[in-house]
Amino acid sequence: MSHVAAEIASQPECWSRALELNPEGLPQPGERVAVLGCGTSLYIAQAYAALREESGLGETDAFAASAHPHTRRYDRVLAITRSGTTTEVLEALHRTSGTPTTAITGDLDTPITGAADTVVDLSFADEKSVVQTRFATTTLALLRGHLGLVATDLPEHAARALRQDLPEGAVGAEQFTFLGTGWTTGLAHEAALKVREASGSWTESYPAMEYRHGPVSISAPGRVVWFLGEPPAGLLAQVEATGATAVTGSDLDPMAELIRAQRLAVALAEARGVDPDQPRNLTRSIILAQP
Repeated sequence: MSHVAAEIASQPECWSRALELNPEGLPQPGERVAVLGCGTSLYIAQAYAALREESGLGETDAFAASAHPHTRRYDRVLAITRSGTTTEVLEALHRTSGTPTTAITGDLDTPITGAADTVVDLSFADEKSVVQTRFATTTLALLRGHLGLVATDLPEHAARALRQDLPEGAVGAEQFTFLGTGWTTGLAHEAALKVREASGSWTESYPAMEYRHGPVSISAPGRVVWFLGEPPAGLLAQVEATGATAVTGSDLDPMAELIRAQRLAVALAEARGVDPDQPRNLTRSIILAQP
């Protein structure tokens, strides 16, 4: 079994542990917050930011760490970094002056502990694979739990996602489009990234209502359109009219539906003879040389 497959399978336990935590330094109601990340961590930041703001708990913006507007006023900056070594995240925190900073990481023995005022330890969810799965979802489980916006049976949803069959014909499909709405848009971007990273497949992702504005043109028989969360009214029928396979996970929490997409990424990689633990051109952390 690949490292990433084992890490995907461990998510119910990791989510349970995360939901028991109450760490210091997480955003409080009413705070204006910037959330930073790179790659997968950026998409988790986007999901959290949308969920927090939609719920009226405070203005929340998500940024790629390299694009953080450090002169803009926030009450707190929250960084998500599995490795604790990503150059853009460290530099963004160093540029943040006078604002409380918190980092969520999978490795305390890294420079992140000196860059953030408060560090949240999720080392139990760290990973061996380059492809990030359980650390990202465990971070979001922690953040959703802190917001009070998560069902107590979320880990059981994860377990069900591990048992369910993958969509019929998905492993043989030639193209994948992932769609989300509100906070699940970040999950859609992450699902597409997983399939792209692990298997090299052609994947795209959009806010669901943007599907009509161009992306529908590539949908066809032999291709998959996958919704993270409930499809907007009328959109499912439009997907089906293209002949594409439409996938919905209405009986699962959208985070658990992401697990199914992670499993598809591994299945596609294995079917194509690709090592899902070592995706082409990628490393576990991006550390840039100093000029």
